Amino acid sequence: MIRPALSLMAALVALACAQPAAFAADANGAAASAASNAEPHADAKPDLRARYTKYEYRIPMRDGTRLFTVVYVPKDASKTYPFLVNRTPYSAGVQAEGELHYGEDWFPAQIGPSKEFEDAGYIFVKQDVRGRYMSEGKWVEMTPHVNPQRGAGEGQESADMYDTMEWLLKHVPNNNGKAGIYGISYPGFYTSASIIDSHPSIKAASPQAPVTDLYMGDDSYHGGAFMLAANFGFYASFTEQQNPTPLPKTWGEFDYGAANAYDFFLEKLTMSNILATLTPQQRALLAPTIEHDTYDEFWKIRAIAPHLKGVKAAVLSVGGWFDAEDPQGPFTTYDAVKRYNKGNYNGLVIGPWVHGGWARYDGRKLGDVSFDSATGAYFRSHIQFPFFEEHLKGVKPADKLAEVTVFETGSNVWRQYGTWPPVQAKPRTLYFGAHGTLGWQQPAANASGAGYDEYVADPHKPVPYVAYPTTDVPQEYMVSDQRFAATRPDVLVYQTPVLEEDVTLAGPVNPKLFVSTSGTDADWVVKLIDVYPPAYPGGERPARGSDVATPASTMAGYQMLVRGNPMRGKFRHGFEQPEAFTPGKVEQVDYYLGQVNHTFRRGHRIMVQVQSSWFPLVDLNPQTFTHIPTAKPEDFKAATQRVYHAAATPSGLQVLALPSH
Repeated sequence: MIRPALSLMAALVALACAQPAAFAADANGAAASAASNAEPHADAKPDLRARYTKYEYRIPMRDGTRLFTVVYVPKDASKTYPFLVNRTPYSAGVQAEGELHYGEDWFPAQIGPSKEFEDAGYIFVKQDVRGRYMSEGKWVEMTPHVNPQRGAGEGQESADMYDTMEWLLKHVPNNNGKAGIYGISYPGFYTSASIIDSHPSIKAASPQAPVTDLYMGDDSYHGGAFMLAANFGFYASFTEQQNPTPLPKTWGEFDYGAANAYDFFLEKLTMSNILATLTPQQRALLAPTIEHDTYDEFWKIRAIAPHLKGVKAAVLSVGGWFDAEDPQGPFTTYDAVKRYNKGNYNGLVIGPWVHGGWARYDGRKLGDVSFDSATGAYFRSHIQFPFFEEHLKGVKPADKLAEVTVFETGSNVWRQYGTWPPVQAKPRTLYFGAHGTLGWQQPAANASGAGYDEYVADPHKPVPYVAYPTTDVPQEYMVSDQRFAATRPDVLVYQTPVLEEDVTLAGPVNPKLFVSTSGTDADWVVKLIDVYPPAYPGGERPARGSDVATPASTMAGYQMLVRGNPMRGKFRHGFEQPEAFTPGKVEQVDYYLGQVNHTFRRGHRIMVQVQSSWFPLVDLNPQTFTHIPTAKPEDFKAATQRVYHAAATPSGLQVLALPSH
C-alpha cells in the first residue's frame, strides 16, 4: 500500500482513478514522471463514453451504512456481461483536469485492468470502501476479519462485498450472474478480504501485491525493523477523513527541507523527533504502526491470511520480484488459499516488476537492468485477461494456465511450475569464508585465520540504501548497483569465484548468521547480489555536443541487488518478545530474506554483503537495547559487530537451487 514519494500522491490518485488496477507510480519524484503516470496506455481507445454508461449508487449494507459505488455498463444490451469489481480506499472518482472528480459526467480515459477488458465488455464496478471518500461508515486500517470490539460504523469486508453483490445482481441489468474482483496493493487486500466465505457469484479473484500482514514482510516491518522512509511518505498524505467527502481533490507535498531524505531523517535521529515534524492528523495513522514495534494483537488481528477460508472463486495472486512495498503478500496469500481451500484453481504469478508495474509498464527494464522482453504486456494479454475470460465468460484459453508462472531473472525467461517453491529445487548453503570468500563448502575445522570478520557500525553514519540523493524511495533501488556500499568499511563483502556454470535459485533465501556485538542490540542487513563480468555488452554513450560529456555508462562490473532485507537482532528468538544481546557473546541469528528466482550466469559472481544499517529505508537501531520508538539521542551508540565463519560457527545463506541444465 505504501507510496514512497509524497510528490507522487497526486499521481497515485490519478492512476487509481484513471485505471483502477494500476496502483503503481514511478518513484523518481519528477513532476514529469507523475504527469506521465496519470496518462492511459498509449494504445487506449478514447471512446469509453461512447461504449459505456456510468452510474453512481449508494449501496446499503446490512448495518445501514451506504457504500458509494460507481458502475460502468456497456451500452450494447444485446448480451449479458460479468461484473468486474475493484474496491479501494483511494477513491472511486475520476482524476481529470488535475483534480479528483465525482459525478456521472466524469469519465476516466480507461477502465479496467487493461484495454482488453474494456474492449471485450464487462460491467465495471468501483467502490469507495467503508469510511473512505464518498462512502459512509468508519475506516479501519486493514479491516480485521474477526473483531470482537468492532465499533459503530465499522464493518467486515467479506460481508460488505456479499451485500454489494446481492444489490448489484438485483439492480444492474444485463449481468450474467458472475463477478470477478481484483486490486493492487491496498485494493489487493480488499480483494482477499472480500472472498472469505465468498458470495457464490464471485467466480474469479486476483489479489495483486496484496497487503497481507503489515508486520510480516509487507509495508510496515521487515524482520522486525520499521520501513521508515516509505511509511513516513505514505502516511504524511494518507490520513483519516471526515467522510462522506469528495476531498482531497489534490494532494499536498511534504517539505523535507533537504535534497536528501537521508539528511532529513539523520538530523532528526529519534523517532519522536521524526514524528514531531508531522501534524496530528498525519500522525494519527502512522504513530500506532511505530509504537507497536512487536508482533502484538494490533498486527495479528489485521493479518488476513489465517482467515482465507470458504473461498469459492478461482484465485490468481500476482506480485513482483522487485516490489518494494508488498513483496511477501502474494506468496502468503497463495499459500493460505492453497492450505484452506480445495477444488478451485489457485495460481501464482511473479514477474520482474516493481509495485503494480505489471498493470501499466512494458516491463522490459528496471533502472539499468534489462529483462529482454515486454513482460508487463505479456502478463496483461496472456495471463490476466484469459484468467478472467475463462472463469467469468467460459472462454477457454489458448494455453492452460499453470499453477505457478514466474519470470526467472538473470536468464530472463518465463517458467511454469506445479507449486512454489518448485519441487526440483534442492536445499544448499552458501558459506562465508576467510578473506571475503563465498562457496558451497563449510569452513574446515583446521582453517587458518581469526574465524570472523568485524566492522564498526555507527548509527550517526549509517549505510545508505542508494548512492544518490532522493526524498522518494526510488523503485529501482531493488536492483540498484551496490558498488557504493561494497567500498565502505562498515560493510562486509563475500563473493564466489567467477562461476563456471549457471546457478539458479528458486525459493526462499534464509541467512544463517553467527554474530556478536559490543552493544546490546543490532540490525543485520544481508544483501544477495549478482556481480556482472568485467566486460559486458551494451551501455549508452551520451552525445558530446560542444561540451565535456559524462562518461559512457556500462553494466560491466555492475553489482545488481537481487534480494535484501534487515533483521532486528533483538527479535532473533521471535517477534513477540525482544531479547537483548550480551556484549561479546556469539549468537545465532536465522531469518527469512525473501523469495527469489534468479540465475547467476556463467562468468558472473555471487556476492553477499552484510551491514548493520540501511538508511533511511529502515529506521535506525540505536544499538542499545531499548524501546526504539521512545529511544533518546544518548541511546544511539557505535558498536563493533562480528560475523563468524569458523567450523563451529558457519555463517551463510541457505537457498534452494535448481539442477544445472
